[in-house]
Amino acid sequence: MQMPFKILTCLYLPLILSAVFLPIGGKKTLGIRRATVHFDESLTNIWPLPKQFTSGNLTLTVDPDIAVDVQGPGGSSPIVLEAFERFRNLVFKQQSGYAWGEHDVSKLTVIVASDDDTLQLGVDESYTIYVSDGSKGGGGGRLSIVGGVSIEANTIYGALRGLETLSQLCTYNYKTKTVEVNKAPWYIHDEPRFSFRGLLLDSSRHFLPVNIIKQVIESMSYAKLNVLHWHIIDEESFPLEIPTYPNLWEGSYTKWERYTVEDAYEIVDYAKRRGIHVMAEVDVPGHTVSWGVGYPDLWPSPNCTEPLDFTKEYTFDVISGILTELRKIFPFELFHLGGDEVHEDCWLSTPHVKDWLEQRNMTTNDAYQYFVLRAQEIALSHNWIPVNWEETFNAFNKSLNPRTVVHNWLGPGVCPKVVANGFRCIVSNQGVWYLDHLDVPWEKFYTNEPLDGINDTLQQKLVLGGEVCMWGETADASDVLQTIWPRAAAAAERLWSPREATSSENLNATVLPRLQHFRCLLNYRGVPAAPVTNLYARQPPIGAGSCFTQ
Repeated sequence: MQMPFKILTCLYLPLILSAVFLPIGGKKTLGIRRATVHFDESLTNIWPLPKQFTSGNLTLTVDPDIAVDVQGPGGSSPIVLEAFERFRNLVFKQQSGYAWGEHDVSKLTVIVASDDDTLQLGVDESYTIYVSDGSKGGGGGRLSIVGGVSIEANTIYGALRGLETLSQLCTYNYKTKTVEVNKAPWYIHDEPRFSFRGLLLDSSRHFLPVNIIKQVIESMSYAKLNVLHWHIIDEESFPLEIPTYPNLWEGSYTKWERYTVEDAYEIVDYAKRRGIHVMAEVDVPGHTVSWGVGYPDLWPSPNCTEPLDFTKEYTFDVISGILTELRKIFPFELFHLGGDEVHEDCWLSTPHVKDWLEQRNMTTNDAYQYFVLRAQEIALSHNWIPVNWEETFNAFNKSLNPRTVVHNWLGPGVCPKVVANGFRCIVSNQGVWYLDHLDVPWEKFYTNEPLDGINDTLQQKLVLGGEVCMWGETADASDVLQTIWPRAAAAAERLWSPREATSSENLNATVLPRLQHFRCLLNYRGVPAAPVTNLYARQPPIGAGSCFTQ
């Protein structure tokens, strides 16, 4: 959107008149010297904020050749060792060559109690970090069984979260050209508030190459998000290979915009090594036009291309075949069956469908319920827990399988009703957690509370967590990351950190500087996160200035 010239003139004329002419390359350009940024040293620049921590006022130097001492049954896990190498690459990215002299920190001890690498919903992600004061056996090391600098975790995935936090404690000193840990000694004990901290990624509206999906997964690990909701298929395209029904991906945009079975395996494995689940979605019975490109019999008629034809057993055979193939790839126990935005009028305009309904004295809403419940039965037969968008609950909640997880999106106030009926719930209120809504500022992402309206402690436990949604109509490989970040990080802290720690009334003083710091950290790590305070998300800066103030 462009502003009229007169308004622009009124806004910027005072700046132009006060600008200093700076000679660059023989030319004169208008420039304004921005004030040097001063940081509030009382803020803790760890994102998301840990559950419990203490710190000191010492600075320790870190050896670029830092060694890792792995202990416990899970310490030598390949997932942990790979994570340590990623830690080193992140922390010492700026530092090259050998740094002479002694360093306060030359070894990191990682203790992992279990070698079980099964990644399930609710896996223990807790960890404890100890950073001593640098003296032999002193400082914060007294609390640890090993002293020095250590991470202790019950599971492999807790160790991964600890390594991410430790990486954020390490900063590069440009004067001494060394990596430092400030505010030592540190004691951090941390665990997530919610077990489900998700990001929906839509690869149907725009195809996203595998390397872009990997970049998204990598960036999720920095904010401790742990579920990639992969919305692979929709009415626009069917890009995924299904070997038992090989013509389904004829519904892809082109033959070059597809995912092979091997691609899907690779994405799931890549995510697991970062402690991230992949929840696949096959949305039925609506949003399915692309299915009929390869198999037209799935359409009720050539003029009625969605929802799917529920009168044919063939339709449910195809769904069963798809889920059978996907169960080999996606081990996560939740599977999303969609169920939203089912436009039933098309069924009534198709003679054989209308006859089928009349013979059984059923309405189109009955047919909608019939389809959703049959799809749930198929998912359950594959040992999956079905997840459905909230329309299914709103339409026929008493009939849903009791194991159903209801996914809220239409607005607030849904999860209280869901958990009151004994179902589990995931929060994604579109007014505050839809990333494609570019006019929703970071503050609304941050202050959206998943437990609002739920006071019963047992019902609160039925809220698995929440998910920010990156729908792909206006996002592709060119801009998806800067649309996701940094606003997704605001929701990530809400889902990880204790409620009392994220309930500050003065967000601009206590949260905004920390979020700006995290956004700059993402940029430093190669993630093109947009400025935090833009009027519209993913826009570039409106002028010169520090990354830490934008």
